[in-house]
Amino acid sequence: MSLGQGGSLNGFVPFPADNGWNLNIATAPVDPNSAAIINFIGGTAAVHADFGSGQYQGSTIGIPYVVVGAGQAPVAINFTAYGDESDPGPMPVPANAQIEGDPNPGTGDRHVLVLDNQNCWLYELYNSHPQGDGSWNADSAAVWDLLANEQRPYGWTSADAAGLSIFAGLARYDEVASGQIKHALRYTLIHSRAAIVPPASHWAANSSNANAAPMGMRLRLKASFDISKFSAANQVILKGLQQYGMIMADNGSNMYISGAPDDRWDNDDLHNLGQLTASDFEVVAMNPIYTQANLPSGAAPSIASFGASATSVSAGTSVTLQWQVSGASYLTVTPQVGAIRGTSVIVAPSGTTTYTLSATNQFGRTTSTVTVTVK
Repeated sequence: MSLGQGGSLNGFVPFPADNGWNLNIATAPVDPNSAAIINFIGGTAAVHADFGSGQYQGSTIGIPYVVVGAGQAPVAINFTAYGDESDPGPMPVPANAQIEGDPNPGTGDRHVLVLDNQNCWLYELYNSHPQGDGSWNADSAAVWDLLANEQRPYGWTSADAAGLSIFAGLARYDEVASGQIKHALRYTLIHSRAAIVPPASHWAANSSNANAAPMGMRLRLKASFDISKFSAANQVILKGLQQYGMIMADNGSNMYISGAPDDRWDNDDLHNLGQLTASDFEVVAMNPIYTQANLPSGAAPSIASFGASATSVSAGTSVTLQWQVSGASYLTVTPQVGAIRGTSVIVAPSGTTTYTLSATNQFGRTTSTVTVTVK
């Protein structure tokens, strides 16, 4: 992945081929309730590309991201709302990371997305505010292992309402220019109900109507829709919608599709996607659909041990933290370290520090601590 704001992924597709975002669902069955759901959305609701070049009303158009490398130091993330459902950090978020809506993000979602090309982690923050000491305040944040099939704990949000990765669903200029989008896109609808379809893990219901979408509902552009009248760039997007579809990720304007801002987008051309309406789509079969009544349950990860090679050292002395964990999808060590793979990490505390190991899977999180005293 190329470094910098909006850096090209150079063909890299986040997450494994069998991840929900990356499944080719061109031949998947249509949901038996598809027609009623589309009718509830409103068959004439027009598609809108919620991304582009330049600015609209003083803000960039789309959800930005930045690619950082090994030189980007991790910083603390201070949670202001959903800390109990967030990953604790630290995270390598630059002080000047572009916020959604920059240069005037205002009171919008203020997402910040950071990809680490050295370790293949993705960090996503919601309602993000940089602080003078280099840390960030955020309502919520999630870390994603770009090399694995991570599932947020059922019932947990992420930086997105559905508990999904945001970046995974963005339309990006670099992939359109390459001629192929190989993943589902992110979209919003006005109404949603208290239910989820995997890979979503969280709902933010505002409707009790049985035909309102559950978070994670996938729409697919009908194979019969003629894309040949559109530009080459738009045909790439439309072909992706026929092969991979788009996944409902948040409450918002109907049929708004998410993408990353890029000055190479042709806004007039993207506007032509508004010729599509909800009636040009069908709902891909939803099985399972989870509600509060049947939400899966199981065992959170087990931490058999978490210790330090020395628990009393001089300032700056290297100490190895080691652990034995089973059943975890991913691990974080706080402070100083952040997301980590493997069974050990070397730290060099400058003062007495209590380290917390967090092990997370789809059923919850388990933590353990060890204190290293600096003499």
